[in-house]
Amino acid sequence: MRGKMLEGIKAVIFDLDGSLVDSMWVWPEIDVEYLGRFGISLSERLQGEIDGMSFSETAAYFKDRFKIPDSVEKIKTEWNRMAWDKYEKEVPLKEGVAGFLEECQRRGILLGIATSNSRELVENTVRSHGLSGVFSCILTGCEVGRGKPAPDIYLEVAKRLGVEPASCLVFEDVIPGIQAGKAAGMKVCAVEDDYSANQREEKRALADYYICDFTPASIGSF
Repeated sequence: MRGKMLEGIKAVIFDLDGSLVDSMWVWPEIDVEYLGRFGISLSERLQGEIDGMSFSETAAYFKDRFKIPDSVEKIKTEWNRMAWDKYEKEVPLKEGVAGFLEECQRRGILLGIATSNSRELVENTVRSHGLSGVFSCILTGCEVGRGKPAPDIYLEVAKRLGVEPASCLVFEDVIPGIQAGKAAGMKVCAVEDDYSANQREEKRALADYYICDFTPASIGSF
């Protein structure tokens, strides 16, 4: 079945963190450091509560929940500053991604990114990995009505690519993202990630496919 994943697909849309790049570990570290400045300890439940939220929604959530005195824009600016050095130097592409992108391009499949992260970080990340020009559409959750699990971002990427949702394949690593892709009427492939390892079976049940990485051994023969 996995070898047929690309049959009939006209566009592949990637979530960024945990799907296209191995970066989910970055944010708990940033949360600990950032909240520590205000004398606040990180709740073990926090990451699950903010999964799928856009960058702006998350900043607003932090400001309200933790009574952060800074503005939402200042919070986002500081997170971008804290995250960029790690993204540039410590965040790799998921294994096999480069070859998979080349195969999609060979087949004439359009490529897009639908991320809950900031535009600054996603564009810098794409550039640092030499992928500028590869993606026909890059969209962030801040630029659509609702964050994941709402389907808004995936529907808008498909619209901008000029492809019907049914002809799109989504790669997602967390449950709200999988739900967003399915709600958009797209095929969804769940991606293994250490961050969501405890949700593996639920991810398998929700998604159409499940892969450990993007190598031919995992994703099936191209």
